[in-house]
Amino acid sequence: MRYVDEFRDPALITKASEEIRRLSDPVRHYRIMEVCGGHTHAIYRFGLKDILPDNIELIHGPGCPVCVLPMGRIDDGLTIAREPNRIFAAFGDMMRVPGAHGSPLEHKARGTDVRIVYSPADALEIAKKNADKEVMFFAIGFETTAPSTALTLMAAKKQDIRNFTVFCNHVTIVPAIRAILDSPDMRLDGFIGPGHVSTVIGCRPYEWIARNERKPVVTSGFEPLDLLQSIVMLLRQLGAGEAKVENQYKRVVQWEGNRAALKVMAEVFELRPYFEWRGLGFISQSALRIRDTYAAWDAERRYSVPETRVADPKSAQCGEVLKGVLKPAQCKLFGKECTPEHPIGALMVSSEGSCAAYYSYEHRKSLITTISAVA
Repeated sequence: MRYVDEFRDPALITKASEEIRRLSDPVRHYRIMEVCGGHTHAIYRFGLKDILPDNIELIHGPGCPVCVLPMGRIDDGLTIAREPNRIFAAFGDMMRVPGAHGSPLEHKARGTDVRIVYSPADALEIAKKNADKEVMFFAIGFETTAPSTALTLMAAKKQDIRNFTVFCNHVTIVPAIRAILDSPDMRLDGFIGPGHVSTVIGCRPYEWIARNERKPVVTSGFEPLDLLQSIVMLLRQLGAGEAKVENQYKRVVQWEGNRAALKVMAEVFELRPYFEWRGLGFISQSALRIRDTYAAWDAERRYSVPETRVADPKSAQCGEVLKGVLKPAQCKLFGKECTPEHPIGALMVSSEGSCAAYYSYEHRKSLITTISAVA
């Protein structure tokens, strides 16, 4: 298949859903985690949960980089940016994420020079045009966005642009999956592997999940038929008692990944010994830091970083939702104190957050149904 419409073909979707019902054992309860936040949004957006058998439960994973970032890192970056003649540059989905003292947009309203950029290269251009100011790019994302940050740092070094730094918050997906599998309150039968991350790292890094944990993994695309086909492939493995890694997203993902992207990442970054994740705590070798050869462009080395530790609001249950222990609607604040207009947790802000996905599609659907019934 070559076109998006083919992956949304009602006849093919019906056929795939019928195959899922045929393959699923009615006396067994399946718990499948979609790791990627983009998959979560697609599942709710296209109503895929409604056409699955009741005994197939989809668990939302930690594949949203904005959501897993602890509040302390946001506060650290904004603390650096509050100094005179500094510009804080970040992607748009960071702008409303709350820190302990407000979001970047709230800091902008208080006078901090906060700017939305669409790429780290945009931040570098701002630095070139504002030689009298120091521009700090708040880098965030899994391996998906790390290559563009690496290339920008290489360009800054080559052009000797000294008023530009990167506050690096890039994280890696495999240690997060390992932490979830090590959690005593988590039972999973298989994984829908992340699509965007896999375009960079490929499928090979997931082989240990199948080999050591005996859990099948199927890397998936983001269209309805992609996700349904991935569930079919997982059910076939589970029915046969197999555990292996398969690639449903072959039109985009190469088994060995993008070697050019991996090369630039290896030149610029190295693994951090430890990094804190919201809801998962400190995980060893789960994030990237800038190598010594690029230390002049590392915000954490140039500036004094407070290394703030901030606990999430006690009433919010972001950690449990991130780990898949709770569904978004089971959080005490969901749809009440915490909404997209007034978010308390990052999961309600990000374009990949599971709470935002559930609120935008599932929650509003139930509200419309209720209003229609009353009318």
